Amino acid sequence: MDAATAFIVADILADRDAASATFGFTSALATRVWTGVKTGTSKDMRDNWCIGFSSRYTVGAWVGNFDGSPMRDVSGVSGAAPLWQATMERLHRDDPAPAPIPPPGLVRAAVRFDAAARSSAGEPPRLEWFVAGSEQSGVGVAAPPGGARIGYPGDGVVLALDPDIPPERQRVLFSARMARAGERWVLGGEVLGPAERPWSWAPRPGVHRLQLVDAGGRVVDEVGFEVRGRLSGAGRGG
Repeated sequence: MDAATAFIVADILADRDAASATFGFTSALATRVWTGVKTGTSKDMRDNWCIGFSSRYTVGAWVGNFDGSPMRDVSGVSGAAPLWQATMERLHRDDPAPAPIPPPGLVRAAVRFDAAARSSAGEPPRLEWFVAGSEQSGVGVAAPPGGARIGYPGDGVVLALDPDIPPERQRVLFSARMARAGERWVLGGEVLGPAERPWSWAPRPGVHRLQLVDAGGRVVDEVGFEVRGRLSGAGRGG
């Protein structure tokens, strides 16, 4: 991996604003100094890890049972991340650990998002790093052939509830490409609302059928998806 690519990946892993929508600004992924970090959780919550780095150190933390038995409602953010954070803070107790300096070959450009590419909460313009020559000034959604189509979720997608995120903050954003006035979302026979803008749905376990229906009741597009896991009474903040 060249230096420019590595810098962009590191910048993504260090983006606290992006992570805050899910975990908040005071989660175990946030440190006083610049760090890039990623967590992971194995199937059935068997074990989890957190690996991150600063300008001077790389720290990895693993949490699990040595006999391989699964844990209960523990993911990388609630299990390994606090250990990683405490270690990184200790290592940098007297070290400011500056952010990396962009290498040659990178440019920072303003990116804007058109209405079809934004979530229901909106996606504000922002500055992003690009390898020189690959920069984009805008992000949009291409018109699909044959009329409106469901953009997300895709057919056959399997989603998992996260035990570390409060249930009220876990949402699935249904989005449609080129939806027209009068077209609406129908989930399991229940009409949710207009499909012209993304629809925020609180996920519940089970197998679901999502349809995009026009004003005359004709099904324009449909997908099937599954939500796994269970809803907890009180989720733990990451």
